Amino acid sequence: MALNLQEKQAVVAEVSAQVALAQTIVVAEYRGIPVADITSLRANARKNGVYLHVLKNTLARRAVQGTSFEVLADKMVGPLMYSMSADAVAAAKVVHEFAKTNDKLVIKGGAYNGKALDAAAVAALASVPSKEVLLAQLLGVMKSPITSMAIVLNALSVQKAGAAA
Repeated sequence: MALNLQEKQAVVAEVSAQVALAQTIVVAEYRGIPVADITSLRANARKNGVYLHVLKNTLARRAVQGTSFEVLADKMVGPLMYSMSADAVAAAKVVHEFAKTNDKLVIKGGAYNGKALDAAAVAALASVPSKEVLLAQLLGVMKSPITSMAIVLNALSVQKAGAAA
């Protein structure tokens, strides 16, 4: 079904709003994927805060025009699904995880921080832990010396108490 001009403008406005919030956009070809699988992908994307949309490439080009994601213009060929997220790795993770189990989803590339990414770079971005996990790891590294010192001081006090008794 063809969209009229007002509907196209509404779609471009909606996608432009998502692009303005996004840190990452992943572009994937979805040809031949059953509807049930696409539905589960959409549900997973929604759960992870990823905006996933199938749209005409001309509308997508207009939505990213004048943004740092304009570098994607050369990848916008064929039937594509656009995934975007305010989290730097969420869109890449969702699409990459789905592509592992469904070989018909082909990641064409993406963009992050104003730089175009190829499929391998999107896979590498998907392997990066989330912000929460990275913060937890950093906290663990910072807390480790303090914990070790507390254990040593406790052992020292137990040793002195044993020697005094």
